[in-house]
Amino acid sequence: MRYRSFGSEEWHPSALGFGAMRLPLLKPGSPSSIDEDLSSAMLDYAIDHGVNLLDTAYPYHAGESERFLGRYLERRRPGHVLLSTKLPSWKIESRDDMDRFFEEQLARLRRDSFDIYLLHGLDHQSWEKLSGLGVLDWAARRMADGEISRLGFSFHDGPEDFRHIIDAWDGWSCCMLQYNYMDVDRQAGADGVRYAASRGIAVIAMEPLRGGQLSRRPPEGVRRLWEASARRMSAVEWALQWVWDQPEVSLLLSGMASMEQVRQNVEFACRSGPGTLSDPERGLVAEVRSEYRKLSAIDCTGCGYCLPCPEQILIPYLFDLFNSAYLYDDLDGMRRAYGWIRREARADACTSCGHCESRCPQGLRVPELLARVHERLGSG
Repeated sequence: MRYRSFGSEEWHPSALGFGAMRLPLLKPGSPSSIDEDLSSAMLDYAIDHGVNLLDTAYPYHAGESERFLGRYLERRRPGHVLLSTKLPSWKIESRDDMDRFFEEQLARLRRDSFDIYLLHGLDHQSWEKLSGLGVLDWAARRMADGEISRLGFSFHDGPEDFRHIIDAWDGWSCCMLQYNYMDVDRQAGADGVRYAASRGIAVIAMEPLRGGQLSRRPPEGVRRLWEASARRMSAVEWALQWVWDQPEVSLLLSGMASMEQVRQNVEFACRSGPGTLSDPERGLVAEVRSEYRKLSAIDCTGCGYCLPCPEQILIPYLFDLFNSAYLYDDLDGMRRAYGWIRREARADACTSCGHCESRCPQGLRVPELLARVHERLGSG
């Protein structure tokens, strides 16, 4: 296993972290029915081969991920392995809620403290709510009591909000970002990765395969680009090595669902490292990104000039979901993602005021496109 730096800390994480959000199931379609024997064997293999960070969260596997990991870690007791979990930000309405969920998670995971504790899925709205409730004071008290060793957050919003959260407190240990070669200019993006690293904050890259989208059979143009390279790697390894190639990334988190995925990812991690790719190979990945984007159904660059929307609609994000449904043959997945968006920010909240159209550099007919998005993603 290769090991990397974790912000300004002396601890060195494995290049590959194990995300316990897509564990194998006994009953397909029933997320709570974790196959504990197979999942335990997968974790054993990962830990035996050097993985030293396990990640979970309150809602994973309908709450059973934390409970399963609690039983597993109590049985195995790997002292060198750190565990991270997350405060369910969307459920918090008071300081009492913070205490209640925290204590429930300690009980689920059979622990008296957490190595890493994250505020889950922060965006502008959830950060305003949590900060208004004094979440940083609450966390500082838990840290002073020895119940949290490192505090961080996971993030799903734009670069301005990301910097605002980073700058709000000097005590952040880490941040968890969706980061892959297709998302260099989306959400926090590459600039956010570099900014966090410059502040001594560890960057945990999640969704390096965009929820599995980059592991699917690529379009013909993308396939030809990969095959033209002298380095013979699968599309999956190209995506992972691109993330590991960047020194600002502390580790890559993978939600592995089979023993084969664990073995492959461990093998890939063992030949990873900053500077592993050459300049021509980085250029090839940029060509692949461009080829994917040329095939987009909506020609949105994600510049954000259409924002803020008077109705608070997440226009670039919605267009990205729509494009992803077609680029990666993942309509069901994008419908699920659309369903997670708060109702007032969905495409059907558009009033056709024209505010966005007057600002769009691409001249997109935004209200018409939003209607298409809702028609396609809002059904089913």
